[in-house]
Amino acid sequence: MATSNDIKNGSVLKLEGQLWNTLEFQHVKPGKGGAFIRTKLRNLTSGKVVDKTFNAGAKVELATVDRSNYQFLYTDGDDFVFMDLRDYDQITVPGAVVGDAANFLLESNEVSIALHEGTPLYLEMQPSVVLEITYTEPGLQGDRSSAGTKPATLETGHEIQVPLFVEQGTKVKVDTRSSEYLGRVTD
Repeated sequence: MATSNDIKNGSVLKLEGQLWNTLEFQHVKPGKGGAFIRTKLRNLTSGKVVDKTFNAGAKVELATVDRSNYQFLYTDGDDFVFMDLRDYDQITVPGAVVGDAANFLLESNEVSIALHEGTPLYLEMQPSVVLEITYTEPGLQGDRSSAGTKPATLETGHEIQVPLFVEQGTKVKVDTRSSEYLGRVTD
């Protein structure tokens, strides 16, 4: 058993028989009364996000989670197949676990997968990826970076908003957490 003081971002807690990933934590020490830990937790089964407060020093159960680097190989129906980069074993991860990361996955991309007792819990990608724009409306003469945005389809099929001057075939850097355009990439 651990205490609430051991909670960090990325810690997986076992509460009431369910696994919860710690998205945020804050140690609060008010001027009056005892210290406490304010957390934002995501249920790894349902995806529900809740705020929970623990008294400082309260007993909590931390789940054992193994994180390993994997390479994305291919999709198999709604499932995604990854290869462990250490021993080349393959693992099938349900689409529900992959979630929004599927919008940015290309073959041979490397990701980190968190496993609890052999079951994939969640997938962590790099903060940004470089993808090519496969379709967007052509820009007009005089379009500038501050003039507005237009929809563009990435090579993964995901649609994002890009500045008007960005053309089809351009490689762009995209934030994997918010789907925001971060800039053009030159080879």
